[in-house]
Amino acid sequence: MRIFRTLDELPPDFGPSALTIGNFDGVHAGHRRILRRVKEVAAERGLKPSALTFDPHPSKIVSPARAPRLMTSPDQRCALMQAEGIAQVFIMPFDQQVVQLTPEQFVERVLVRKLGVRAMVLGHDFCFGYKQSGNVQVLRELGGKYGFTTEEVKAVTVRGRVVSSTALRQLIEAGRVAQAARLLERSYALEGDVVPGRGVGSKQTVPTLNLAANTEVLPAVGVYVTRTHDLDAPRVWPSVTNVGYRPTFADGRTLSIETFLLEPLAGGTPRHIRVEFLWRVRDERQFPDAQSLKQQILRDAGLAQAYFRRAKKWTCRSVS
Repeated sequence: MRIFRTLDELPPDFGPSALTIGNFDGVHAGHRRILRRVKEVAAERGLKPSALTFDPHPSKIVSPARAPRLMTSPDQRCALMQAEGIAQVFIMPFDQQVVQLTPEQFVERVLVRKLGVRAMVLGHDFCFGYKQSGNVQVLRELGGKYGFTTEEVKAVTVRGRVVSSTALRQLIEAGRVAQAARLLERSYALEGDVVPGRGVGSKQTVPTLNLAANTEVLPAVGVYVTRTHDLDAPRVWPSVTNVGYRPTFADGRTLSIETFLLEPLAGGTPRHIRVEFLWRVRDERQFPDAQSLKQQILRDAGLAQAYFRRAKKWTCRSVS
């Protein structure tokens, strides 16, 4: 995948492109339908499947008080878009100069002149330009002038619920990670560095990996069945993860994300991990002593192992 982060970086051969535009936070089922359609249109017309996204999120410039917490970094979005067949992404810096562009200025200066757009594929609620004055219909009209087509993709619903980044944030922050996975078409995951803990687990309960997540949206405080990936090597472990304030040992003010691996850690401690949240086990709670907490962790591990056994059995049935 080719990734560009400034207008000056964009090469002359970015186009001709089939392009979609959006924030794509989470890259959920609705986004995926748009991205897949971009790939189809590009293949049909001999264009380059492309996307334009923004950093920072436009709301952080236009209305900081209402800016949403983000589920994915720009680089994570790019990786997820690449999995859907997008070949190149322009991560456009969003600033006051961009805010002031009228819809036609944005189309002519960015989409046509820099990105060589020949086909646009957009979500049903797409808006752009000064004071959000542009929409899909405006793009259709401008396409007639500048030589590109515009296609609108309808909203995706899952079990009667419209898929949106807002709905996903609500589910994740309520701890409803299994329901969120349906809207994402994948499990919600946190990525980041493994950082030193306080050493309590290795001495008094069970050893854990402590994650410094680079994401703003975290699952609700509690214990989860998870799957942990080493981002630097092909290693994956079933695991149990606690998101919380460690009330048994800590002061209750510092949030931590601690993962207990259910299989041996062979090959050294990973430096960078991804933790996928599969199912919520229970709320976090305080225990009278370290031994009581250890016993509960082992019970949680037993529940997690049963979860993975059921999942494996279901997968085998589906394949056969």
